[in-house]
Amino acid sequence: MPDLPTLKPVLAGKDVLRGEAIRLEALPEGHLLHVMGAITSEEIASHLLAAGLKESSVRPAGYRQWFIAGNEQLAKPIRQALADALAGRAFISDQSHGRIRIHVSGLDAVALLNKGTAVDLYPVNFPEGSSAMTLFGHISIQLTRTGGNDFELTVLRSFAQSLYEELEALALSFGASRVAS
Repeated sequence: MPDLPTLKPVLAGKDVLRGEAIRLEALPEGHLLHVMGAITSEEIASHLLAAGLKESSVRPAGYRQWFIAGNEQLAKPIRQALADALAGRAFISDQSHGRIRIHVSGLDAVALLNKGTAVDLYPVNFPEGSSAMTLFGHISIQLTRTGGNDFELTVLRSFAQSLYEELEALALSFGASRVAS
């Protein structure tokens, strides 16, 4: 199967918004692999390390489903090596071209996200590493807590600009200002 054509980054030119207690930014359109099968996140992480993907993270995405996310684009041989390593136990679907990642962080991140999602983001109920498929307003996202006050929202490419603009309006209401990208 030939490689997909290179797409223009959907949030190219969007400014980072930063305030005293909030930060919003589009993440690089690196890689996002959907893994489905009878395997554990620990086994997936082990295969990632063996493939040299130390900066990638594994996130639950449903029953026997995970996303592997990272900032760098993956060459076809690396994707194939990972697929071969998981063969017989799991399948991989490259979603890099179809989903966009957005980072929200800071002391006001939970308050901002509570304006659009019903997920209980209290740290005891949604600790670091937790992930949920949910809605932000009317837009379907995967919400992941990547740190104490750090969150990543993964959204379908066609909804990314709309979601980012909604998050921009909220970040501005929390005192953020634009920082040229």
